[in-house]
Amino acid sequence: MQDALVYLDNPWVVMIINGLVAGWLAGLILGGGGLIRNLVVGILGALLGGFLVQMGIIALPPSITDVTSQVPFGTQILVSTIGALIVVLMARLIAR
Repeated sequence: MQDALVYLDNPWVVMIINGLVAGWLAGLILGGGGLIRNLVVGILGALLGGFLVQMGIIALPPSITDVTSQVPFGTQILVSTIGALIVVLMARLIAR
């Protein structure tokens, strides 16, 4: 088990796992999906969500971050899922 936890020190591994979870959640909320699509949407969503938070466009209230910080990487997953939802909605608008 300790050997598996060593991989969580690598930020790329964390980003891929985070992207899979965020893409999967976006697929559950908006429909559609598949492993590769969830991964791509989740990673793009992580980048977009992180950018929006850094720029101050998205501000998570402390009442939410108090809850999500109880889960490992919970706030990152929430921000990535918000970004993934935006990516999916933008892709659907462009595809019309």
